[in-house]
Amino acid sequence: MRTIFDTEELDQIRDLARKFARERVAPGYLGREKAGRFDMSLLREMGELGLIAPELPEEFGGMGAAFLYSGVIVEEIARADFTFGYASLLASLNGQILRRFARPEVAREWLPGLTAGEHMLAIALTEPKGGSDAANLGLRMERDGDHYIINGEKTSISANQIAKGVVTFARTGKPEDRARGVSALLIPLDLPGISTSKFANCGQNSVGHGSIWFDNVRVPAEYLLGEEGKGFAQVMHGFDFSRSLIGLQCIGTARQSLDETWAYITEREAFGKPLAAFQGVTHQLADFDTKLEAARLMSMNALWLKDQGLPHTAEAAMTKWWPPLLAYEAIHACLLIHGHAGYSEDFPFQQRLRDVLGLQIGDGTAHIMKNIIARERAGKATSAA
Repeated sequence: MRTIFDTEELDQIRDLARKFARERVAPGYLGREKAGRFDMSLLREMGELGLIAPELPEEFGGMGAAFLYSGVIVEEIARADFTFGYASLLASLNGQILRRFARPEVAREWLPGLTAGEHMLAIALTEPKGGSDAANLGLRMERDGDHYIINGEKTSISANQIAKGVVTFARTGKPEDRARGVSALLIPLDLPGISTSKFANCGQNSVGHGSIWFDNVRVPAEYLLGEEGKGFAQVMHGFDFSRSLIGLQCIGTARQSLDETWAYITEREAFGKPLAAFQGVTHQLADFDTKLEAARLMSMNALWLKDQGLPHTAEAAMTKWWPPLLAYEAIHACLLIHGHAGYSEDFPFQQRLRDVLGLQIGDGTAHIMKNIIARERAGKATSAA
């Protein structure tokens, strides 16, 4: 369905992403998830088409496109494979961080390979004792000449075993400094002293999640992102971008499920009639169809605001908490309408359901997003106790 945000150029990139998603990404979705393996050759194909982080400048392999371009790409890829869509999201998030805060020589070293699909970057914020309390970090980074020494653990990190490097938040100040004592650093994951583990999650297993341990890891000081002690405040602004993309990622996989179910109820019969003749079925789908279109408009609006250089923190938080919940509910309904077939592992509904569930947790829970919205609307009064 076209929206006020669509243009001829945006339609062209959507058509390209949809063709690639249908022909190359969709066929291997369930197989990759069952095997727990990510297809890097498929990512390189995506890079060759210019479908990775197109908002980056041309000098880094991007197109200098609007942020909305990444939104439509993530949405279309997620229709075919929710988890593969997350790879595109990670590239856009980390690409913007490096473009804005990395030294020029570091950006030139890492970004062309990212947009080409030659490697991935992860982002590490969560720790075993600090999930939603993101500023309560224990990972330490200490200056030692022209290096930083890193010690500690990050956990629940997406792509931790397949990424080439990881944008890492670590404490340089005192614990009581909270966010003011946090710095950001790009850490190559092949450095000595780094080890990883992979969790046995119920979804998103092709990209994977797990812990990263740093044991006296020496990182060149030129890999510092932004200013020391200010990394949290500087880099966290990038999450407004990724939250909007997450909304469209979830909407994409829910929309695909809904489209399949609309088609199914015209073919499947019960009591001598197609299921489409029963309002108990059609009204339920019409309800989700309406809500998904509303959520899609909301998510695209957040990206449009970013393109205009306008505030969009509250709008991005809205797209992070509502679309993942809505997608889960919509896919669940589609699975039930398909009956036992929908419950089978041979059908994608159960896998999509598990995949979208993870983003009701990762990258900020609904409670945290609502806190952000309240803070943007009511200001400091929301934190008074």
